Amino acid sequence: MAVGGLKDITLSVPGGNWRWAAVAFTVLAFAAALLAVAAPQDAQWAGAALLLGIGGVASLVLFGLWQKKWLSGADVRRLAEAAAKSNVAWAITGEDGAVTECNDTYRRMAGADGDAAAPPELALAGEASAAVLYRLTKAAAEGQPREETFPVAPGLEIVAAVRPMADAHSVWWFTPRLAPGARTASPAPGIAVPAPSAEAKPIEAPGDVIRDAPMGIAFADADGTLTEANSAFRSFFAAAVAGRSLGELVEVGDRPRALDLVAKAARGESNLASVEVRASGGTERMAEVFASPMPGGKAVLYLLDVSEQKALEVKFAQSQKMQAVGQLAGGVAHDFNNLLTVIIGNSEFLLMRHQAGDPSFKEINEIHQNALRAATLVGQLLAFSRKQTMQPKVLAVRDVVGELALMLRRLLREGIDLKLEHGSELWPVHADEAQISNAIINLVVNARDAMPNGGTVTIRTANETTANASALGTAIMPAGEYVRIDVADTGTGIPQEILGKIFDPFFTTKPVGQGTGLGLATVYGIVKQSGGFITVDSEMGRGTTFRVYLPRHHIESVTVVQEQEKSAPRDVTGQDTILLVEDEEAVRSFAARALRMRGYNVIEASGGEEALEHVKDGKAPIHLVITDVVMPNMDGPTLVRQVKRIRPDMQVIFMSGYAEEAFRRNDEKAEDLHFLPKPFGLKQLAAKVKEVLSGAPATKK
Repeated sequence: MAVGGLKDITLSVPGGNWRWAAVAFTVLAFAAALLAVAAPQDAQWAGAALLLGIGGVASLVLFGLWQKKWLSGADVRRLAEAAAKSNVAWAITGEDGAVTECNDTYRRMAGADGDAAAPPELALAGEASAAVLYRLTKAAAEGQPREETFPVAPGLEIVAAVRPMADAHSVWWFTPRLAPGARTASPAPGIAVPAPSAEAKPIEAPGDVIRDAPMGIAFADADGTLTEANSAFRSFFAAAVAGRSLGELVEVGDRPRALDLVAKAARGESNLASVEVRASGGTERMAEVFASPMPGGKAVLYLLDVSEQKALEVKFAQSQKMQAVGQLAGGVAHDFNNLLTVIIGNSEFLLMRHQAGDPSFKEINEIHQNALRAATLVGQLLAFSRKQTMQPKVLAVRDVVGELALMLRRLLREGIDLKLEHGSELWPVHADEAQISNAIINLVVNARDAMPNGGTVTIRTANETTANASALGTAIMPAGEYVRIDVADTGTGIPQEILGKIFDPFFTTKPVGQGTGLGLATVYGIVKQSGGFITVDSEMGRGTTFRVYLPRHHIESVTVVQEQEKSAPRDVTGQDTILLVEDEEAVRSFAARALRMRGYNVIEASGGEEALEHVKDGKAPIHLVITDVVMPNMDGPTLVRQVKRIRPDMQVIFMSGYAEEAFRRNDEKAEDLHFLPKPFGLKQLAAKVKEVLSGAPATKK
């Protein structure tokens, strides 16, 4: 059937004796025709038989295919009106995908205010329907019929179908139906659910349908007073709701919007409009409440609990913010490291010329000491952004905490006790010992400051195996084996409203001058760069517990072998030729001057291209290349790859304000290269150059 004035035609096929009569006449006609062709002289009677047989066959065919019933104009109008008022939404789209005709149900479903309605892929855009509508739209463009379903609410789904029509047009149907296993037949709110027409009579549903519905359903008067509600609605507010106003059940700030929604629905001004509300009582539970008109000036309310969805949205936003701030901090720290390299280096030059008795010594020394303090702060920023230089090795967490205990007790003031509780046979971890120690120190200092009247700081260590992935803060910790480090205090606790901000850089609740706001940010970055996870539990007046999870490191032997630190060579002078590549002129000038003071011949290059020309030139035998990692045009790793093709035995030192792992991950061959982190001073530069030229192997990562 086609809606819009087309005829509904019923065809009939002959059966029974009529079928045998048609066969007999057909055989007679063919026999007469053969006889007429074979014996023309006898065709007089055969010709008549031929005409008779053909006429009989034609009559039977016409009788069988004759239209038995034509629809009248009134019938067509009646069918068109029924289709237009159907609760099944339908629309016809043209070759360009635009809607050329649709019924009122589709317009309400698409949210069309005027005559024009959006095409299905825009009108019903949503996470659940996007892929389905894309496939249906593609099928419509190719002239292929297709039918699929997608969910719109618990227990309810939409059957969407498209069929090709003439002139490259397509007809769409959207039919709501219960999902398999669903018990409720009540309508679910959402833009994809067709609303009932104004002329349709309300369906009297059995009481258990509403009672057992997976969403909250309630009936309200125009003033918001609830007359009846199902168990899901009552469970959300955790209270009896009959006879109470909806405004009493939601937060004060949400009451005007909630009551206005009910009033408009009761007056019939809106259908399935919605607002977001929070349950009263200071809870974090949120719901989206839909309202639809009912006869008698009342409204029916549908409630969807969106607490988990909103919590995930907040976690995602916090994670995005932390990532953005980390990228910003890393970029700023890189530029500061270049500046601090120049300040530290040149202040050391001045200190060499101005001894302790010089009147300028005090000022120069203060410049040098404050530059070193600034370098520490920059290191904390890099720790937060997970771009600081790490030197991981296999660690026994119990030994690390035990060695820190003496220093930690000195950090704690009188009246604060330190307790250590270690688990048995702790697994080894792979991390930077200095950074992990720094993280524990920051957590203990934070605990000390939270106990102005004294208390106890407890450090616990234990093995922990998680069978399932779990959400910790803004991250998801996968299942696996971890070594857990807890730092707990009995202090004042952290208010719930600021728990999500404590790891932000420069966020602090301490008075001005008593904290930089980088302590917990540093801990966060160290733990993340070590491949671990951190979470916090706090209760006002009862204390706070920070939990750090470090992945277990699997090794062949359970014995943790501590690496022996190589002592720096005493003689740091030399006579070799060094190619120094640095795009920052101030850094390059300081480093070149420092190396020349030690007796080295230094060739300076402001970029990778210039440095490569010096190597190709070969006028001077180059023994060592010192290059920055990040440079315009040709960066450090690219330069080194080109140099290694010409001189495979060339020694290389990378210097950068970024983490060493940043370029090692991007260059597999960087395992055999040395690294000098910025900022550095005269002694660090000279010692590293002497170490490399003496043939010391690069530290393996």
